Amino acid sequence: MDPMQRYETDGYAIFRNVLDADLIAEADEHVRWLQARHPGRGGEDLSTELVAEDPFWVRLVSDDRLLDVAERFVGPDIALFASAYIAKPPYTGKAVLWHQDGSFWPLEPMRVVTLWLAVDRSTPENGCLRVIPGSHRGGLHEVREREDAEAVFGVESAREVDESEAVDLVLEPGDVEVHHPNIMHGSNANNSPYRRCGLTIRYIPTSTKITAEPSPFPSALHLRGERGVNEYRPRPRYVAGEHFAFRGAESWA
Repeated sequence: MDPMQRYETDGYAIFRNVLDADLIAEADEHVRWLQARHPGRGGEDLSTELVAEDPFWVRLVSDDRLLDVAERFVGPDIALFASAYIAKPPYTGKAVLWHQDGSFWPLEPMRVVTLWLAVDRSTPENGCLRVIPGSHRGGLHEVREREDAEAVFGVESAREVDESEAVDLVLEPGDVEVHHPNIMHGSNANNSPYRRCGLTIRYIPTSTKITAEPSPFPSALHLRGERGVNEYRPRPRYVAGEHFAFRGAESWA
């Protein structure tokens, strides 16, 4: 099935080999650098407020190959809303409970798309992303807290899920999965000897307003086309010894 038809019908789509192996290797090094720099954060907690101050992170989410995929879903005027690495460590990587992203986001209207970039091979054994196809066609559900769950976020959808309908999304490094803000999705714990790392990237059309205060939002960045209705963070300048070193860093100095 064509990816756009799959997205329309099922609420998700997969694009293979979007990024090259060299850039994925840099992303892998970047995750490890972030974990060393922020030892108080788990591999599943490298997120929003770190993004706009990190030249490589901004370089990665603004890669034209990713923006070309995003443009198919949100149009030519693109901004970043948020981004996060979720690097589930071997054996101890936590589950992500069933949820809809749109239930949590301060966006008006809820026009947004998530690109999930595989840094590692992602399989059922190491806790790959799972979706309920077609669940995006319903509205957004209420959420509830789960204090009894060993999970990345202790919040889940209040709507019960029939897990027999779930599809495991097996991805190779450099593959990108795209999903709708209303689709029900989650992932199991990583009980394998292999890390499972992916980068979530939340792109919005610049006509979508980020309603959270203060403004600009910590990870709001203008990436392509018209600037639209939001305020944005400035592009970070690369400082050797302070930031993660990457190919082409000198053009960010």
